[in-house]
Amino acid sequence: MRVLVTGIGTFWGSRIAQELENRDDVDVVVGLGTNEPVLPLEHTEFVRADSSYSILQRIVHATQVDTVIHTHLIVDSTQISGRATHEINVIGTMNLLAAAGTAGSPVRKVVVKSSTLVYGANRSDPYFFREESQRTGAARTRIERSLLEVESFVSDFAEDNPHMIVSLLRMTNVLGDHMETPFAKALRLPAAPEILGFDPRLQFTHEDDVTDAMIYATTHDVPGVFNVAGDGTLPWSEVCKIVGKRRIPMPPVFTNLAAEPLRILRVVDLPPEMLDLLRYGKGVDNTRYKQAGFTYRYTTTGTVEDFARALRLESTVGDRHPAYKYERDVETFFRHSPAVVRDHE
Repeated sequence: MRVLVTGIGTFWGSRIAQELENRDDVDVVVGLGTNEPVLPLEHTEFVRADSSYSILQRIVHATQVDTVIHTHLIVDSTQISGRATHEINVIGTMNLLAAAGTAGSPVRKVVVKSSTLVYGANRSDPYFFREESQRTGAARTRIERSLLEVESFVSDFAEDNPHMIVSLLRMTNVLGDHMETPFAKALRLPAAPEILGFDPRLQFTHEDDVTDAMIYATTHDVPGVFNVAGDGTLPWSEVCKIVGKRRIPMPPVFTNLAAEPLRILRVVDLPPEMLDLLRYGKGVDNTRYKQAGFTYRYTTTGTVEDFARALRLESTVGDRHPAYKYERDVETFFRHSPAVVRDHE
């Protein structure tokens, strides 16, 4: 395969590229992003692009990639502004699909990493959302609106290009010791926030399962929409107990205002999507992807327990993952210099 990975300057883009580099059935990996890779990569060719990926069509035709993995969808509204979110999620995806579907395009497979945030979180939600389930309320946040717009584009693209395999994976809340998510940040605090009077059931996916799920869709033909989530759910109180955190309640009314001091003091910035989950919770049915052949390593409980072990180890020995800084000259040396010995363990 010849694979193009978007969002190479994010954790997920770099992590997926790392996994692809280790596969014998992958000949070329091209990483496209606005920033340098955040993890060390040995063979991936990095191409810098603007947030709208306007250069993507030229890259696709020049490299003759047959598979595109779209990892760069913003799912945390605290990261960037609303305008930038629309530019990256909506405009970037439009340009990606246009490049993949243009006349003479070599692309035959598109894999998109989305989020279960598309279902929202409301008091009238079903116990589990299936892939065909509809939201029970209108989208309230810019992240949800942009993801719904992206999924609409992907659905239309799949319908208009039946010769292509289009896989869309909706990831639930992710925990792991290599990357930061709103829930991971909250659970790293001395006391985890909760909304007074609410103890929602939540579902978590281990970061390794997220990576495996993306690689599985890349190396297998699994067209369609799939929920990706660890088996089972846990009440937020049980999550905090496993991680060893006490809880600090926030008022059930004007919760967004109550969370504002935490943001101003830079303690933690709780996105509105997370506050909805801390109030109503959510569970999704992961049966369809398992029926397609995917096997999870971790359940929801196993994911939380592994995260707790990582936190305890971190508090004992410190951060085990030193920061990586991409330097083009250094990477060029390792990849192309005759001084580097290639055939060694």
